[in-house]
Amino acid sequence: MYKHILVAVDGSDTSNLALQEAMKLAKEQQAALRLIHVVDETPVYMTMDIAYALPDFQKVMREAGQKVLATCAATARQAGVEVDTKFVILEVLTRRICDAINEEAKGWPADLIVIGTHGRHGFNHLLLGSVAEGVIRLAVKPVLVIHGA
Repeated sequence: MYKHILVAVDGSDTSNLALQEAMKLAKEQQAALRLIHVVDETPVYMTMDIAYALPDFQKVMREAGQKVLATCAATARQAGVEVDTKFVILEVLTRRICDAINEEAKGWPADLIVIGTHGRHGFNHLLLGSVAEGVIRLAVKPVLVIHGA
């Protein structure tokens, strides 16, 4: 039985499917949800030429992340699910999104991690990596992976 379910959200359709499944489980099991959104600012320092100042870019990224969390939390509350949120900013190269999700799962403590995956493979997977795959590989908690449509 799950009492604490951690859900990684990013505003994508796949993430929204994961949220829907987590809400269904939370209602069935009378569990609390914690939504986590991780903003990774480190690639900006390394690879991007941006047309405006870095502080402005960071502000936009952070505001967008907060909006994702607020929207997802409102959806859960409207469904009658107890929910709270966690916003994480990665600013160092030694920490990855999957690390932050697993650290939160340990520290909260979650009984289950729910995450969506786009199911990319081949060259796209090589280029983009997979947060879900990293979470699965490192998790010490059960992980429910929801595949995108």
